[in-house]
Amino acid sequence: MAYPNFHLRCLICGRSYSPSELAYVCPEHGREGILDVVYDYEALRRQISREQLGRSQEFSIWRYRAMLPIPPDAPLPPLQIGWTPLYPAPRLAAELGLRHLWVKDDGRNPTASFKDRASALAVIKAREQGAAVITTASTGNAAAALSGICASVGQANVIFVPQSAPPAKIAQLLAFGATVLLVQGTYDEAFDLCLQVADHYGWYNRNTGYNPYMSEGKKTASYEICEQLKWETPDVILVSVGDGCIIGGLHKGLKDLLALGWIERMPRLLGVQAAGSNYLAEAWARGEDVLSKPPIQAHTIADSISAGLPRDRLKAMAAVRETDGAFITVSDEEILAAIPALARGCGVLAEPAGAAAYSGLVKAAAAGLVTANDRVVVLNTGSGLKDVANVMKGVEKVGTRPQHIPPHLSALHPLFA
Repeated sequence: MAYPNFHLRCLICGRSYSPSELAYVCPEHGREGILDVVYDYEALRRQISREQLGRSQEFSIWRYRAMLPIPPDAPLPPLQIGWTPLYPAPRLAAELGLRHLWVKDDGRNPTASFKDRASALAVIKAREQGAAVITTASTGNAAAALSGICASVGQANVIFVPQSAPPAKIAQLLAFGATVLLVQGTYDEAFDLCLQVADHYGWYNRNTGYNPYMSEGKKTASYEICEQLKWETPDVILVSVGDGCIIGGLHKGLKDLLALGWIERMPRLLGVQAAGSNYLAEAWARGEDVLSKPPIQAHTIADSISAGLPRDRLKAMAAVRETDGAFITVSDEEILAAIPALARGCGVLAEPAGAAAYSGLVKAAAAGLVTANDRVVVLNTGSGLKDVANVMKGVEKVGTRPQHIPPHLSALHPLFA
């Protein structure tokens, strides 16, 4: 298997670089100089086809190894990452007046979130460079993903998270043996501190929207969705949006498939943001320039999508604009209500950020952004076990509470008479 032929291109000025020239951002624009990984698709077409892929017995993101920017001899982390289930959801579809709905459950990844896809690439690229330490800033899921995959290969890592992160996510970090630094501030402050520390100590930086290879890990979800649907492209994909790297990654994967001729059209991408963290939704609705728009104060129960200044905002905005998609804003109350609705409608228990995507679909269906005949995919980005406190708020919101009974058969008669 050949190493894919690729280069890095700045999204602001368009300047191209070889992978050996730099690791993270275009030096002409400092930390805002986000790079895209650009492939030689003609060469890729000679290396792999849909038919070859269909014969593969590798059911993980490494199924698509030929389409990823990693050397052919790179050791792969041993954890089973990706090829998460795509469940039909006919009852949820019927409730919304739709005929075709699927839920992609990335809560089934090793550390229970979508972020395992990107962190796997980070570990490989860091080891390719001989890095002694890998670091990241995160609201919890990216950190847990990185620390879990690092644990699987014995790689040292240092994690920066806001001290307000849910306890279950902090527990994961500690269990995996990461060096955990709880920052007395916001995610954005943790992000900036992580950049400074990584520069100072020479650590490999996994940060979303700074490391261009994170989109490459995340794009594998698009590959899976299209292949699991037997290459019948969905019309709409909904995903929650914080920093913007996931929706940007989905877009990148779909662009790959379109360039290779494996799909015939581009789905519409609908990004769902919490009302207290809707920087991109505001910019999209108002036609604002995301390079000059100042940060907002982010506050939402959906900690995984809480970002005052989305770090991958250029890719996120392109994902929506270039697919004729939209950004949808949902309230925390709507997110909480979506947790039991999604769980009861198809059996997928989502954390608030994952449930946000479904709450966005409810709004999109009501507003006519999706139609009855659209083939719709909702992406759940994380397990509800990541944030049990808010799952409980969600079920209490719809009036579900346990019944307290004595240990006698007679106590059940009033309940089931």
